[in-house]
Amino acid sequence: MGQDGIGDIHFNSAEVTQVMGYAALVVILAEGGLGTKWKEIRPVLSSASVLATAGVAISVGVTAAGAHYLVGLEWRQALIIGAVVSSTDAAAVFSVLRRIPLPARVTGTLEAESGFNDAPVVILVVAFSTAGPVEHWYVLLGEITLELAIGAAIGIAVGWIGAWGLRHVALPASGLYPIAVMAIAVTAYAAGALGHGSGFLAVYLASMVLGNARLPHWPATRGFAEGLGWIAQIGMFVVLGLLVTPHELGDDVWPALVIGLALTMVARPLSVVASLAPFRVPWREQALMSWAGLRGAVPIILATIPMVNGVAGSRRIFNIVFVLVVVYTLVQGPTLPWLARTLRLGEQGEASDLGIESAPLERLRGHLLSVSVPAGSRMHGVEVSELRLPPGAGVTLVVREGRSFVPMPTTVLRHGDELLVVATDPVRDAAERRLRAVAHGGKLAGWLGTDGGGNAR
Repeated sequence: MGQDGIGDIHFNSAEVTQVMGYAALVVILAEGGLGTKWKEIRPVLSSASVLATAGVAISVGVTAAGAHYLVGLEWRQALIIGAVVSSTDAAAVFSVLRRIPLPARVTGTLEAESGFNDAPVVILVVAFSTAGPVEHWYVLLGEITLELAIGAAIGIAVGWIGAWGLRHVALPASGLYPIAVMAIAVTAYAAGALGHGSGFLAVYLASMVLGNARLPHWPATRGFAEGLGWIAQIGMFVVLGLLVTPHELGDDVWPALVIGLALTMVARPLSVVASLAPFRVPWREQALMSWAGLRGAVPIILATIPMVNGVAGSRRIFNIVFVLVVVYTLVQGPTLPWLARTLRLGEQGEASDLGIESAPLERLRGHLLSVSVPAGSRMHGVEVSELRLPPGAGVTLVVREGRSFVPMPTTVLRHGDELLVVATDPVRDAAERRLRAVAHGGKLAGWLGTDGGGNAR
């Protein structure tokens, strides 16, 4: 659609692109945070944090050195490119990894890293793009630490307050719950930015708190967030495509390939190995994490920062980043499932998790739980009485093959069944834990030591 294509649309505003890119990134981080499971990232929180901070610093230094010595860029331009491309792209990581059956430690580490590392990278790119000399490293480190701390505190606070409000305030329509959740996430970004903290970290953490708070009408909220995330990505790529001028890319293809090779084959593996050394992560998982440092539209958005600030050679920086991201995304994304199988990390046969949607019954102080029995669930073959739900909870309706009926205690559940479970407010959480435990461990889940999260106690 651009000036080199058939649409002849002339668009060259880096400022508009940056604003729309930031807005899209807020939505993408919110969607990613809502889908992040606390039980998966809690064991790897330390390693993901080190990878998103110290790992990014290592990657920036190595990539910048490659851009300076191999391509001949000035140090400021080299550092900007190193900072722009050293963070993994949240949208790319979330969309690819959630379709590959990887160990929880690998998925949790990569998802948390991609959610955390946008914040320090934005600070670095802005610092390198400002006029005048770059501040002393310890001053820059202090600013990054302070902004991350402020953003984290505000994000957790806004997420907790928002989750409490949604659980205790009955909205007049179920369709308002998804809108309210996204509004809270955007509020976290705004509050973090106004508080001189990292708004991107704030929106991710607030969304993660909301995503693990067992909110009403959760499946509908997740679907709404995913739809907004796709719209944000599509809009972001359209604007980026209009900003790029294809006939100017020819001279920057070779530098982009060289810098991308230094990033992919040297900088990323070195940052992973150095960051994860204290955590004793198996080499197979380190190898997969090294290759799974996916880039997407976010680095291209960050490349507009030096353009807006008038940095010398900023158009070339943008072109190099654009070519690098396109080429290496086409290489890394499709080959990631093959590498996971080769490393024997993609063959876990865990039971599918349940889809449980809760609708509050305010006057009755109870909840309706809509429970799906997916393929692979060990709830298949279990009798209703064998669910052993806590007193105050019971299966009131089963929908099977389009026909609904009130189950007997001896009714055997099957794959594809939809259950309507009524639970009073005090036992709702216990009922959900029991349902998930049976889904993962079968009728003997409690005796075998399987909890509601599908883990052995």
